[in-house]
Amino acid sequence: MLHVVRLGEPRKPNEGLRIGTVRRVPRGVRKEDYARRDFFDVWLPLLAPSDALVSWAQANPWDGRRWARFAREYRREMSTPDAQRLIALLAALSHQTNLAVGCYCEDASRCHRSLLRELLAKAGAAMACDGMQTSKR
Repeated sequence: MLHVVRLGEPRKPNEGLRIGTVRRVPRGVRKEDYARRDFFDVWLPLLAPSDALVSWAQANPWDGRRWARFAREYRREMSTPDAQRLIALLAALSHQTNLAVGCYCEDASRCHRSLLRELLAKAGAAMACDGMQTSKR
């Protein structure tokens, strides 16, 4: 089963291995404390938006057009063969074990993790009901 979570929040029961799909590790936290502090067990930045896309996204407040462009660009980044293989791997693993993917954003509706959730579901992942709404295109 695959959960989509906010990194740094307490783990849910049976959440499984927590994977950080972020470009940057948490500031001021020692590497050996990432898991203990509920950030992640494994860091997988290849499923995070590129540095350029994150910089562009953080430059101005969100509005509908800005979010639509971000979503389009993130989906394009995730259409590369390497990203597609990772998404397929996580989708397959979700049928064998519990996993969680996530990032730090407070608002899941304006975060790449909502888009990643859609991509994983489309790839056939066994998705947990985490109360997260899917993004609007």
